[in-house]
Amino acid sequence: MTGPEPRKVWLGRAFESLRTSLVEGFRLQPVLVPFYAILLSFLVGGVIIAIVGVNPFKAYWWLVQGMAGSWDRFAASMARSIPYMGSALALAFAFRAGLFNIGAEGQLLVGGIIAAWVGTWSWLFGMPGVIAIPLILLAGAAGGFFWGFIPGLLRATTGAHEVISTIMLNWIGLFMVRWMVNSRNPVVFRDLEASVPRTKGITPSGVLPEIYGSRPTLHLGLIVMVGVCILVAFVLKRTNFGFETITVGTNPHAAHYAGMSVNKILILAMGLSGMFAGLAAATEVSGSTQFYQPGHFMAMGFDGIAIALLARGNPIGIIPAALLWGSLLIGAPLMQQQAGVSIDVVRIILSMVLLFVAADAIVRYLFRVKAEGPGAFEMVEETDL
Repeated sequence: MTGPEPRKVWLGRAFESLRTSLVEGFRLQPVLVPFYAILLSFLVGGVIIAIVGVNPFKAYWWLVQGMAGSWDRFAASMARSIPYMGSALALAFAFRAGLFNIGAEGQLLVGGIIAAWVGTWSWLFGMPGVIAIPLILLAGAAGGFFWGFIPGLLRATTGAHEVISTIMLNWIGLFMVRWMVNSRNPVVFRDLEASVPRTKGITPSGVLPEIYGSRPTLHLGLIVMVGVCILVAFVLKRTNFGFETITVGTNPHAAHYAGMSVNKILILAMGLSGMFAGLAAATEVSGSTQFYQPGHFMAMGFDGIAIALLARGNPIGIIPAALLWGSLLIGAPLMQQQAGVSIDVVRIILSMVLLFVAADAIVRYLFRVKAEGPGAFEMVEETDL
């Protein structure tokens, strides 16, 4: 006589069935490695905090309070993530075309300074916001596009590797923008009435509407950048240009024999990548600072590389990855103030996230994750968007 299955066996099968459905039905496989990488990074960070003599649970409690302990801090975390979405998208989109764009730093700088310059045009001060705001954002996007177009053109016409050219353009952009803002003789963009080197303030009608009065201000730029991430995901998955971009990135020789213009895709991919970074910089100028100041975009371009890898190149995945990045940076000062833990610990955690995502074999071994989907430095297929 056979009775009903023991409850333990039944629950085990039900759990396994649910897990399989989630992984296969909702395609959670690409999410597992980044999630476990974040978990391991916090464990390593907790060990480091304990070594310096602080209770890691107390430190992380204050870190969470700093990230989202109130509406002000939660809004500030979202505001801090806005430029990181653009810088990460700059890398992810270029990677789909087989390019490694590490020039988001320079593209942010150039896009930001051009947006700030356009925002100070005298005739723009009499224009309504529906004209001034789009013009400032388009100016920043155009500046970033131009700074990304250059290495794309060099790659397509001369074969110059975009890693070298974007590194050089980062330094050119940095020193060029610094000179433009700092110079007193001649005066280029510097506001001589300000106590610190910066440009003049943009027209009040060019300021993006405020969503929440946090510090930094949560403004409409969040909606803009989230919308751009969604739009890029749609373009890559549903349009001919997206298909050609992915095909060129996967196998440029096959794309050429299929009649695709490989050089055109390479140039456009780099230009559009720079445009995303420039647009993010413009939203910061228009929504957060209302002027350009050297140092504001410091390291944002290189942080974007880590965020893009954490999101595994998925434009939709960049949104939560950037939110996490910005939240940790916002929460770190309160952790230092209340728990006595240096802000650098958060940077260590973020660095460990990048390390574990890059060395995904370690994560897969520790958590028994099957080696399905792309590797750490391979972007997810368009069907995973």
